Parts: sequence; structure tokens; C-alpha cells
Amino acid sequence: LYQPAREVGGDFYDFHSLSEGHLGLVVGDATGKGVPAALVMSTTLGMLRAVSQASDSSSPGEMLRRVNEALVPSIPDNMFVTCFYAILDPKSGSLSYANAGHDLPYLHRNGEAKELRARGMPLGLMPEEMGYEEKETILGAGEAALFYSDGLLEAHNPKGEMFGFPRLQALVSEHGEEESLEEAL
Repeated sequence: LYQPAREVGGDFYDFHSLSEGHLGLVVGDATGKGVPAALVMSTTLGMLRAVSQASDSSSPGEMLRRVNEALVPSIPDNMFVTCFYAILDPKSGSLSYANAGHDLPYLHRNGEAKELRARGMPLGLMPEEMGYEEKETILGAGEAALFYSDGLLEAHNPKGEMFGFPRLQALVSEHGEEESLEEAL
């Protein structure tokens, strides 16, 4: 589901085919609002696709490192991009991932919502070669992973209460086995 707060925004997600039947999954957020954020988001998505297609690497950390190097010279000084990049092997259920400062996705496993943690600085901030920690997990039958952006967390109910991390984690724990976690959220 993608629903920007304005006509356009900086949040994004994408899927792309990789070698050996693997699938690249990405979710991210360019700082700011409106057209400037949308332009940085579009540039970042293009770079992610180009690097994924040009690379034989099945390394999420290497993908983020290369995109960071390409993005630093072309991004406005006051902007950056948070990004979570994962590679799924549908045959084995292996999910390898790296994070460039994005909100942590949740994995629904055994009735709990576990965070998919990996460390890394946002894209476009540091011109030096950045290292991005890589982790891996195996998705079992009936398990679900939720990738999201801060728009979900920052949504407010009619009382003015923010949705927030605790509510998100509780709902993922409670509804992670349902057909559509999106509807429950």
C-alpha cells in the first residue's frame, strides 16, 4: 500500500528480480515533503534498480554502499534517504538484509513481532565508503515480514494520539498470521 500525505512524497518501496530467482525488496524515505522529497526518492529508486541490475552481488550491504556512493554527489546538502534493502530467496526462504537508518521492519514469528535489526547510516549523508551491517533470517511457512515507513507510525487517531511503535508491534504480533496484515493495521 502506498498512500502519500500530499500529492507526492518521499516514501517509497520497490521489488525487482535478481539473478538465480532472487527478489530484491526495498522500502525507504527521503527527508522532507512534497516535490523535493519525491525527486530525491525517484533518483534513489533509479540508482537502486541500476545497481541491482549491474551487480552480480547478492549482498544487501554492498547494494547500499554503492547507492550511497552514487547518491552523495547528487543529493541536496540538507537531505538524506533512509532505506531498508533485503534479498529474498523464495526457494529457501532466506532473507538477507541491510539497513541505512530506516525504521526496523517486523518479522511475525511464533506469535511475536521481532525486529529485523541491522546498523547503517542513511544514504547521502557521508561521502566516505560506508559499511552496512548485513543480517540474515529464514522465513518459515506462515511467517510474515512487514516493511513500512514512518507515515504509518506518525498517523494520528481522532483523539490526536500517534499510532507509534508499541501499537504497531502489538498489532503485528496479534494479526501477523492473517491473510492481510495491511487491513488489520
